[in-house]
Amino acid sequence: MMNEFHCDKSPDPNVPDKNFWESKWAKRETGWDIGFSSPAIVEYLLQYPDRKAAILIPGCGNAYEVESLYNLGFKNITVVDISPTAVDILKEKYKDREGVKVICEDFFDHTGIYDLIIEQTFFCAVSPLLRTRYAEKMHSLLNENGRIIGVLFNKVFDKNGPPFGGSVEEYQTLFSQYFNIQKMEECYNSIEPRKGSEVFINLKKKKII
Repeated sequence: MMNEFHCDKSPDPNVPDKNFWESKWAKRETGWDIGFSSPAIVEYLLQYPDRKAAILIPGCGNAYEVESLYNLGFKNITVVDISPTAVDILKEKYKDREGVKVICEDFFDHTGIYDLIIEQTFFCAVSPLLRTRYAEKMHSLLNENGRIIGVLFNKVFDKNGPPFGGSVEEYQTLFSQYFNIQKMEECYNSIEPRKGSEVFINLKKKKII
């Protein structure tokens, strides 16, 4: 398995950075971790036709989706996280999975071209101040027919984030600049604690002239 290991600084000193997330992992304060692959994402992957697709999972955490992808025959998978502890866990966990690349890096510094990007509790970890930059970066990482699929929170949290919430209206305004919105609707197969508070997204890269 190919592994890369280089950690960079947060793109903004006023938002959660590598030290913040590393502290969360060191203290095992990973309340976002549901312990398995998101059912909505797995259902989408079951019908995704190209098993040779280059797939990226940014801000991947424990990256349970890797196991699901691998079992379905996908063998070109890159996962990125800013926490060295998280990456160490993944490197050990997937050391025998040929074709799985584990990178410790700030997402905004990542380079590559992908067919599919899986969004699972990463967007909500990014400061709202960086959401336009997130959309731009996602756009740059996809090939001309590439897509982002996954789930976003459709709620505003009572406490300051992360997680940072939002609304469908906000997401439509943000992503429509860079993507054709194939789907952005209530996620019918969310896990029980998140029912009614998630939307499933399927965003196809838009050609920007």
